[in-house]
Amino acid sequence: MNFLAHIYLSGEDPDLKIGNFIADSIKGKKYLQYPERIQQGITLHRKIDSYTDTHAIVKKSVSRLFPKYGHYSTVIVDILYDHFLASNWKKYSDIPLEQYTLEFYSLLQKYSEILPKKIQEFMPHMIRENWLLSYASITGIGTILSGMNKRTKDRSKMNLAVIELELYYSDFDKEFSSFFEELKTYTTHEIRKL
Repeated sequence: MNFLAHIYLSGEDPDLKIGNFIADSIKGKKYLQYPERIQQGITLHRKIDSYTDTHAIVKKSVSRLFPKYGHYSTVIVDILYDHFLASNWKKYSDIPLEQYTLEFYSLLQKYSEILPKKIQEFMPHMIRENWLLSYASITGIGTILSGMNKRTKDRSKMNLAVIELELYYSDFDKEFSSFFEELKTYTTHEIRKL
């Protein structure tokens, strides 16, 4: 799962959202430096990632991309799944996606001092270009994948994955919908245990 899914799965708890959002930038036990509820958000992110990476439906989506993209396939599927969350947003939330993303950016700015340096650096670009809202369109996902490809110095060829997205659109859409219902149930259960 990518940014939008992690934020959404945190529910309405601001600290949980921030922890879940910053988790990829926090290595090992460094999460213990944060307030308890943010720590729990980081832990929740790791559990979501583990659940996702081992799920049969996700593996099916990844296998469709693996021959061409190798180990980058899992990253690509995470991004594609955020597209299906964003493009089907009304199915998952009563708050319009545009409003939801703006509210999250406000939250990010409120917590800016405690965000990891890496996130502080990309946050202005994320807000200005409204990454989370851009996930809803194929063009937006193409831009995100191109950015990721640049970060891999053109090794991943992730920018080309829009081809597979369009070619297998209904397959990915069905897989995401089935998987996300299970992931929501799993996450709700895990939040109760925090």
